[in-house]
Amino acid sequence: MEKQTSKIFGIRAIIEAINAGNSIDKVFLQKDINGPLMIELKQLIKTNNITSSIVPVEKLDRMSRANNHQGAGALIAPVAFYDLDALITTTIEKGEKPLFVLLDQISDVRNFGAIIRTAECTGVHGIIIPKTGNAPINGETVKTSAGAAFNVPICKVDHIKDAIFMLQAADIKIVCASEKTDHTVFDVNFDQPTAIVMGSEDRGINPSILKIADTNAKLPLLGKIGSLNVSVACGAFLYETVRQRRS
Repeated sequence: MEKQTSKIFGIRAIIEAINAGNSIDKVFLQKDINGPLMIELKQLIKTNNITSSIVPVEKLDRMSRANNHQGAGALIAPVAFYDLDALITTTIEKGEKPLFVLLDQISDVRNFGAIIRTAECTGVHGIIIPKTGNAPINGETVKTSAGAAFNVPICKVDHIKDAIFMLQAADIKIVCASEKTDHTVFDVNFDQPTAIVMGSEDRGINPSILKIADTNAKLPLLGKIGSLNVSVACGAFLYETVRQRRS
């Protein structure tokens, strides 16, 4: 059953939602409001490492048609987010060969959902996204993933580079999908602990991430079009991983 992202409004209501353990995707706070309850909410946001944004009142007015937001609104994600460090440890302790996907600011929810669906079908242990700049996990994402969003662990991190360093510390090789290389996907050894990085639809992978990857690889393109849709490209990388690991 599809579960839509819920919107809640009001400072006290959001405080209660956080204290109740709800998975908060993002909190929107009206600028220039600093009463005792708002200070308490901001502290909870900081303590629980929740993504937040300071916005003008008009933004909250658009989110809440009744305009009863009281200076704060929040999105409750339809899925719970995982701690990356714990997920890496759990995967290794199970004796499985880790396979992760990192998304460097994928902006389209349908691409995001399609990647989640393919990841679930190919045995990916976790998807890692940045707290800002990535498509949200909402009802459309869940629908496009065909429900796979409930089955694949998703981790939110402050910065993709920090996640890469954490994965490398666990001897997980980082492979960036980029056309800026002479290596093709068929030249890469995926039969080892691996994390595949996919870039945004318009800019690709950040150059600073390409520099710290263990290797970069591209898909051979035989037609006139210079690139593939990111979800299709991710599927090609993941199924090459499956082919190597099953051969």
